Amino acid sequence: MSEDAIVQRLHSGSTEQLGTPKLYSELAILSVLTLKSVFHLAGRQASGFVESIFELIGVELPVPDHSTVSRGIGQLDVPLPILETQQARHVVIDSTGIKVYGEGEWKVRHHGIGKRRTWIKLHLAVDEATGEILAAVVSSNDWADPEVLPDLLEQIEPEIEQVSADGAYDTSDCYDAIAQREAKPIIPPRKNAVIWQQGNCNAPPHPRDENLRYIRKHGRKNWKQQFLYHRRSLSETAMFRHKTTFGGKVRSRQFDNQTTELLSQCAILNRMIHLGKPDSVPVAA
Repeated sequence: MSEDAIVQRLHSGSTEQLGTPKLYSELAILSVLTLKSVFHLAGRQASGFVESIFELIGVELPVPDHSTVSRGIGQLDVPLPILETQQARHVVIDSTGIKVYGEGEWKVRHHGIGKRRTWIKLHLAVDEATGEILAAVVSSNDWADPEVLPDLLEQIEPEIEQVSADGAYDTSDCYDAIAQREAKPIIPPRKNAVIWQQGNCNAPPHPRDENLRYIRKHGRKNWKQQFLYHRRSLSETAMFRHKTTFGGKVRSRQFDNQTTELLSQCAILNRMIHLGKPDSVPVAA
């Protein structure tokens, strides 16, 4: 542990809230949550694990208990570590379901879903070139994928060159959100799609109509190859990395805590990419 990390583990400064002042900083709470997710530990196991690490490295610091961590993670702000770049990004977008507490799958199949939430959705925007998670949104299972796309793009600060997504995002709101970022939308139109701007010769061609005309003329396969649509599968690769690393589920019971837990897991995946992904350069034959 660095000296800065040791100093920042305890909360400094005053708080305007009533009651006992905070003892632990956000860094202390987040570090316990990180180890809890990486090693698939229960709450009390995670606190005990941190205590054993401190004992081994000779650091005398208090460790937040399970209840303190559970109360604190819902208020954490989890930034995604992202490497800076001067180039415009090609963003690929997708979502997946995350299991939470509730009825088992057998009960749901035979008797339907009860009042308790059984799964939530994780929406990711991934950099096609680096595999980094640029933005993440957690929603309940009644939110459709196109509704979340504007929130994902809003989190991405650098310039966006292209946004690739599957056919579920083939809506006017998604195209409008991408147009506001001045990016190229690569979304496959539905098989029964029609031209949106028929008879309006003065209006500029809509990007969705241009995609549809290209598909009708050259075929869907050629369209995918021409505009690198196959690179969208890298978003599914990010989902696979998330589920294989963390099991595709969360342990928290409240929605705010579940959101923080998933965002911290996305931050962990970015750190793993920064540490373990090689830099590939072309060499002469």
